[in-house]
Amino acid sequence: MTTHRTSKRRLAAGTAVVLAAMLTATACGGGAEKKDDKAAGSGSGFNAGIEKVANPSDKKGGELKFVGTQDADSWDPQRGYYGFMWDFSRYYTRQLISFKPGPGKESTELVPDLATAKAEISDGGKTYKYTLKDNVTWEDGSPVTAQDIKYGIERTWAQDVISGGPVYLQQVLDPKAEYPGPYKDTAPDKLGLKAIETPDAKTIIFKLPTPNGDFEQMLAMPAASPVKQDKDTAAKYGLKPFSNGPYKIDSYEPNKSMKLSRNENYKPESDTIRKALPDTISVTFMANADDMDKRLMNGEFDLDINATGIGQAARATALKDHKGNLDNGQTGFIRYAVMPQTVAPFDNIECRKAVIHAADKKSLQTARGGPQAGGDIAPNMLPLGIKGSDAKYDPYEVLKNDGKPNLEKAKEALKACGKESGFKTTIAVRNNKPVEVATAVSLQNALKQVGIEADVDQFDGAQTSGIIGSPKVVKEKGYGIIIMGWGADFPTGQGFSQPLVDGRFILQSGNNNFSELNDPAINALFDQAIAETDPAKAGDIYKQMNQKVSEAAVYLPFVYDKTITWRSTRLTNAYTTDAYNGRYDYASLGVVK
Repeated sequence: MTTHRTSKRRLAAGTAVVLAAMLTATACGGGAEKKDDKAAGSGSGFNAGIEKVANPSDKKGGELKFVGTQDADSWDPQRGYYGFMWDFSRYYTRQLISFKPGPGKESTELVPDLATAKAEISDGGKTYKYTLKDNVTWEDGSPVTAQDIKYGIERTWAQDVISGGPVYLQQVLDPKAEYPGPYKDTAPDKLGLKAIETPDAKTIIFKLPTPNGDFEQMLAMPAASPVKQDKDTAAKYGLKPFSNGPYKIDSYEPNKSMKLSRNENYKPESDTIRKALPDTISVTFMANADDMDKRLMNGEFDLDINATGIGQAARATALKDHKGNLDNGQTGFIRYAVMPQTVAPFDNIECRKAVIHAADKKSLQTARGGPQAGGDIAPNMLPLGIKGSDAKYDPYEVLKNDGKPNLEKAKEALKACGKESGFKTTIAVRNNKPVEVATAVSLQNALKQVGIEADVDQFDGAQTSGIIGSPKVVKEKGYGIIIMGWGADFPTGQGFSQPLVDGRFILQSGNNNFSELNDPAINALFDQAIAETDPAKAGDIYKQMNQKVSEAAVYLPFVYDKTITWRSTRLTNAYTTDAYNGRYDYASLGVVK
């Protein structure tokens, strides 16, 4: 999962000076911390919401106040793709299956939501059958039916009307794209998708053409939410989705505010996942991130809905005076550089290895904000929290060398690739991501030490999919190194790695396999893992896949991303989740009135 932003702009000569100032400020911020976990303004202690619950409580009432600098791409469950939207949407949407409410890895377990139990799986992993619970209702009091769920899922096919959301269900259920979507469906009930059967109002059966062990992960996404056909306003649905969750949307002004209140027709006894503690929920959007951080620290709001972390300007003050209100957890993202094999000399594995060995991982970590605001140095390309990941797997001895460059090995690799005195290349980086620009400068400086001269080209971050997402453009521009970040759509090797390293996912536009890695052995491992219904066994296969990706030397991972997140003293039941990329479990939060 990545948010795409992307005109060509050469790196200004002064950026190195800005970087130096940034790094100094980061170092100062880090040195100003109080050691006392219960620092001033304690919200129950530093990291109290990591792997445990901060301020547990079942008290109902009050207003939960979110603030953010970015509105959702859409609040329509089938269109939204921003991670915070997936977390927040559970206030007004439910799915057959969802993630368990619990901190850290516990949150990645799938549990029934609208369904009475997880799927009855038959036919060699191709048939999934569910029965709906009693007392699941819409905000008008009418029951949620199997047909509502089928119709909601069918909306994903209507990419000409409601584009933007994930299309996993479409790819898995209808790989040949034969169904036209509900708006073009000629069936009288608009339920013509053959891969989903609804024999009655309480039963829904999915027929997959081929097995996929992550199918229930896909059903846990908002894209699998029911939509009531007579309430579907198509492209306008995101302005006021009809609720089948504990809250309903009372008002919404895009880029300004949103207010939710209790859904009076919601039946709590049907829901074992959502605590539904606040009486009301508000969201305020503002343009200035520094102002947002100040107002959070002043107690005007409870948390940042975007979960982007305390910004650089407020970081030192937050760590010094409000450490007890902070959680410093993993986001599930990896920040990295990737080397397209179509751009010389990176068609030679030894030239790629030279870059990996020459990079100063400590400097790259500092450029991202240091160990707390940036993250832990990453030795490989599978993030923690995904089965098969191994934080100790260190094929290029990054951890062994404490993140320092290995200039000797870099020079050996240059000699082996016939470029003993170095070569020239270009680093591509999004112009609207200052931290990524800082990492590009760090890499540029490190590569100079072994004779690799890298220009840094800042491209228009709003045009990412048409620039670095186009293999043709990447080759034409000679982008030998691309700076990027990626997080899982769902917490498995398929959900994280497949768009990045499976050769069958190389696209001519909107591509994410920038290296154009197309190794039949890696592709085959994906097929094996996806067909495996035992998550532990699938994890073992993804471990092998990750090792083969490292051996290909197309990726230079920087960090396992971390943020410093604000948690107000009013918040109860606050804990960060692996399932929602290190965000708090929004559906469990309460407030002290």
